[in-house]
Amino acid sequence: MSSVDRDYDIIVAGGGLSGMIAACSAAHYSTQTLRILVVDRNDLESLGRKTLTGWICGDAVGKKPVDYMNKNINISWQYPEIEHPVRGVVAYSPDHETKISFDGEGYILNRKLLPQKQASDAVSRGVDLRGNIVLRNLVTDGNMVIGVEGDDLKERVPFRKTSSVVIDCTGVTSVLRTNLAVNSYIQRKIDRDDLEATGRYICTFDVGIDDKTYFDPEYCIIHLDQDIAPGGYAWVFPKGSSKANIGLGVQQKALDQRNKKSENKVNLKALIDNYLNSNPAVHNPRLSDDDHDSGNSWGTWQVSVRRQNDCMVASGYLLVGDSAWMPKPLDAGGIGPAIIAATLAGKHAVNAIQRGDVSEAGLWEYNKDFMDEYGYKTAGLEVFRRMLQGLSNDQINYGMKHFISRFDVEKITNGEHPEFGLVGKMGIVFASVMNQKLASSLKRTAEVNALLVKHYNDYPSNPDGFTEWQNDLMRIMENPLK
Repeated sequence: MSSVDRDYDIIVAGGGLSGMIAACSAAHYSTQTLRILVVDRNDLESLGRKTLTGWICGDAVGKKPVDYMNKNINISWQYPEIEHPVRGVVAYSPDHETKISFDGEGYILNRKLLPQKQASDAVSRGVDLRGNIVLRNLVTDGNMVIGVEGDDLKERVPFRKTSSVVIDCTGVTSVLRTNLAVNSYIQRKIDRDDLEATGRYICTFDVGIDDKTYFDPEYCIIHLDQDIAPGGYAWVFPKGSSKANIGLGVQQKALDQRNKKSENKVNLKALIDNYLNSNPAVHNPRLSDDDHDSGNSWGTWQVSVRRQNDCMVASGYLLVGDSAWMPKPLDAGGIGPAIIAATLAGKHAVNAIQRGDVSEAGLWEYNKDFMDEYGYKTAGLEVFRRMLQGLSNDQINYGMKHFISRFDVEKITNGEHPEFGLVGKMGIVFASVMNQKLASSLKRTAEVNALLVKHYNDYPSNPDGFTEWQNDLMRIMENPLK
């Protein structure tokens, strides 16, 4: 089947945040000359709904990726899809005595209203939208992806459409990626330890005590505490002076270990309820009326906390956002990298189609471009995350007080070499063996981070060099802190 015989030039699977940006990007770079379709399992009034309980997300994004999108494809967001601006993110130690600020200005999004703004942007650029479509498989021809198939839930008939390129934005558990039936370097399945179970409430409340370590309308707050959120962290992200997105994420293995040691066994919801009800700045919390009406005020979801997929292209096929495991490994923030990737994916899909080469090699530049723009720093963040997950609260308190500064966090977040305060002075006498071990772990983390950034700067420019590059990566990642 030639490309001219296909139903569309580009099919975007998934009409969530990243899918709609990818479609708008493709329309922008093709000056609206290509046929683009977005399909979503929800009806068009509920585009991007992640689960039965709503648009479940932390809702936070930095200003930089939003500006990147605006600069490159002329898409802008403002109120009401931006619900509340913030000045940055502040992480607190378990004892609340030490804080580290990072990430700079950003926004808290209204994920229920944003999809409608995105749909309007897409339609204005000539993109076709189809709702109530559940995708089951990719359509292939030899070693080439040429479309998607599934079921039309509204018409109760099979659905099948062909295209030159499919952009997969269907989420972390993507069946399209998992069941990919063409030869590709794409990793199909994620390790369970690289997933976190997360959940959140959107609440309005009466303001209790004035304690900025528990709620601050100007900053996103992160609490690092192995008792509150084993293997993860908890958050209070403001949506106004008395409204917030409040939740936490846990590593299942860490939660299982906590429950094994404790007589008080808890699940994710119990942890979140305890966290919400113990916040002294949040008095009399109740579900937000606006979100409650649509079932969006409470929900849980799975999020990846590893580096992005080592390869994100196959012939006729691209991965974007959660489908490519793009959330930042340190804090599971997925919106920023998804914006960057979706902007790039639309561009590279168009370029490949216009060159007449949508093979793996023809789409490979998307891999390289994303690694150069953002992905080069994520493996180091994954190592840092693994190190943090193995610390006790006492170690976190000590490390944040004596070793880790906001400059270290900024450096490691930006893929640079952190100093970690006293860590470099390994000849000093530490208060305990525990702290000596912590210093050694931080020193090794910094060294591995530098090694990984260098390795990603050498990401292969074509598929021929990938196997050797990935083998070297796996040797580094196999046991990075030893």
